[in-house]
Amino acid sequence: MTNDQLLKKIKHEYFWYAIYTKSRSEKKLYVELQEKGIESYLPLKKELRVWSDRKKWIETPLFSSYVFVKVSKKEYHQAIGSKYAVCYVSIRGRAVPVHECQINALKSFLEDEARSLEVTNADLKPGKRVEVLAGPLKGVQGEIHEIRGKHRLVLRFESLGACVHTEIQTDEVKLAESCC
Repeated sequence: MTNDQLLKKIKHEYFWYAIYTKSRSEKKLYVELQEKGIESYLPLKKELRVWSDRKKWIETPLFSSYVFVKVSKKEYHQAIGSKYAVCYVSIRGRAVPVHECQINALKSFLEDEARSLEVTNADLKPGKRVEVLAGPLKGVQGEIHEIRGKHRLVLRFESLGACVHTEIQTDEVKLAESCC
């Protein structure tokens, strides 16, 4: 394969990235990206909001100020070219790709409405990696954070500095070999 062929192939490879948005603009950016034909993902959670006169279930972003996009080099600048987008989540000036298995795991977590979700930005110490054996999260890998009366499975998204927590029983997991 020549260098030109290799460069063309690399230019058309698609990777997931997180875009940092303006405050409360996640849904607006998501809609704009969809209209541009750019594959994007906005993880939403349902919350019960209570006002003095009523209660209402609303969908809010799981990660405040983040929208995920799957782009090649060709769409890279087009995705960020919105008045709602601030920048790609980056380290030392380079956008950090998010592994596809992590996006898929997030989708699995959100599909399981019976489990409660909690997002934290705490800097967690590395622990044993486990893989879920049963239920809607089957095949999802994560890291054990703590063991109290109930067990917690933590799926770490290092590129965002955040973790998703959910309760899970020890007989529903096994030690994992590797993730992504």
